[in-house]
Order: sequence, then C-alpha cells, then structure tokens
Amino acid sequence: MQIGIDSFVTSGLPQTRWGESDPQRVADLLDEIALADEAGLDVYAIGEHHRPEFIASAPAVLLAAAAARTKRIRLGSAVNVLTSDDPIRLFQQFATADLISGGRAEIIVGRGSFIESYPLFGVDLRDYDRLFVEKLDLLLKARESANVHWTGTHRAPLSGEGVYPRPVQQPLPVRIGAGGTPASFERAGRLGLPLSVAIIGGEARRFRPLVDLYREAGSKAGHAPDQLSVGMHSIGFVADTTQIAADTFWPSYQDTFSRIGRERGWPPTNRAQFDAARGPTGALLVGGPETVAEKILRAHQNLGGLSRVTLAVNGGNLLPHEQVMRCIELLATRVAPIVRKETGGAAG
Repeated sequence: MQIGIDSFVTSGLPQTRWGESDPQRVADLLDEIALADEAGLDVYAIGEHHRPEFIASAPAVLLAAAAARTKRIRLGSAVNVLTSDDPIRLFQQFATADLISGGRAEIIVGRGSFIESYPLFGVDLRDYDRLFVEKLDLLLKARESANVHWTGTHRAPLSGEGVYPRPVQQPLPVRIGAGGTPASFERAGRLGLPLSVAIIGGEARRFRPLVDLYREAGSKAGHAPDQLSVGMHSIGFVADTTQIAADTFWPSYQDTFSRIGRERGWPPTNRAQFDAARGPTGALLVGGPETVAEKILRAHQNLGGLSRVTLAVNGGNLLPHEQVMRCIELLATRVAPIVRKETGGAAG
C-alpha cells in the first residue's frame, strides 16, 4: 500500500492577515515535500482551491517546483476541479510536471467540494455533472494521442490539433476523486480509472457499497481487477502520542470546520465530536503512529483492499511547520512500515 500526504496549502496566518506570509508558507511546503521524499513516503498531492485561506489555486505549478527538489516521491493533485478547467491546458501542465519529475506526476480529477472556481472561470453551476463528463472524455483523449479528434457541446471541437508536450509516463496517470455520489463510483469503474475516495466523515465501512459498485462496474466493462485500484483520502495528523496528536490538531480542525460550517449552516464543531471522529471507527486518522496504522489497516479490510492512503494535513494556519514536519517523519518511519508489513508492501 502507498502512504502519503494531501494538502490544500493553508495560508500561514489567521484571516485578518492572510497573504502576508504566503512566500514563507510556500517555502515551508517545499521543505515538507522534500522531507516526505527523503523519509520514504510514496506520494504527495496538492488540492486545488480558490479561497483566501488556501494558496493552492494552481497545483501543477507547486508540484513542478517540488519535482525539481525531489527524486522518487509521486506528485499529484488532490483534486483538480476539472469541471471549471480546460482539459487540454490541464494535461499540458501535468505533462510538463511529468517531464520535470522524470515520470512521477499524476492527476486526480473531481468536481470539487467548493464552488468558487465556477463563477471565477465563467462556468454555469447547473452544468456541474455534464461538464465533468465531457471534460473527462477530452482529458482522456489528450492523454491517448498527441493529435486529438473530439467533439462536445461546451467547447470548440478539435480535429487533429496537436497537444504538447507529451509526458514521460504513457499514459499519464489519471485518477477519479469521489465523495459519496454513486454515479461517480460507477463512472470510474466503467472507464477503468483508479479511484480516490474522500472519507472525511462517518465510518469507512459505510463506503463499502460504493466501492463494490466501482469494482462491479469495472468488471462488467472488462477491466482487470488490478486495474481497479482504490485509494482513500482522509483528514489526519500523526504525533508521538495520540493525546499530543489530538491536542495539537484540534485547533486547526476546529478553525477549518467552524468556518466552513458558518458558510453552510452547520452547527459549531466541538471537541466531543472531534474526539468521536478520531475514535476507532471514525473517519479522522489522528493519533500516535500505532493508532493511525491500526485505523488504516481497518479501513483496508473494511473496503476490500486499498492501494493507497493519503492523510490531508494542512500546515500553516494553527498547525506550525515544525509539527507538520514531525508528522511527515512519523508517518514515513513509524506508520508506513507497519501498514506495508501487513499489506505486502507498496502498490500502485
């Protein structure tokens, strides 16, 4: 099983001063990715967001910078909001990152958990699903051939125009990021694309019917079982002990979810809810190394086998750089060896 980190690259200061420390936050991010590479993690992924508290509106740029400083770690998006992006430009950006990294880039595409990119890029939210389906088709056409023949309804057709540069990897890996929509799981299976399941609440075992749907759809479409790999993305943080992890991570978690909750009409997040979510069956991978490893292995069993688990660890706001660095070190040297021993090593 592959073990790694996801980040949305939270800005370094509270809202009243967001932006002032962004250069240092980017420098810290690149140090974090370099440590993840040196310590032996398998993947580092950056998610696209267009909000004042996040810096990662252009994941491919940050990943390309990281590619120049690393040697072996895979570098991906988590996710790119394909619905509001141009698939050709997205492919070119990640093909370039793949060249810089020597064949370590990958794209995870989804429809996004926030909607800021839709008005920003002039996309009608009512076309949410239709745009994703059409743009995913074009993205896959671009990775299949340098000369693209394609016709859709939301973009001008292509009649053999060239898409360059071409990546080192043939094909450039594309994964589908999914939350809880059955159609997303079925589509990923039918297309034979690897799946990344975002589990940020509830219990991992409750996603088993959706994962089974993905595998059944893939099998019916004629895809081999080893092509239908499932990864899990969950919020997490590792410290020397479970109590230290909980006390360290709670302020950042509370700040993030209270802010989102105010926007979406949720009640305030409290410590009791947080503690329950980091319990044995909860979604949060927060704890000491053995606790987090045990939860990953439980999810691996409950979901019928995982090829990858990534922890969403957002440094910066209320989670200082040195604590993120320690989390990366522990995840690589204490958690990953336990998980790999029990699951038979790394998988694609």
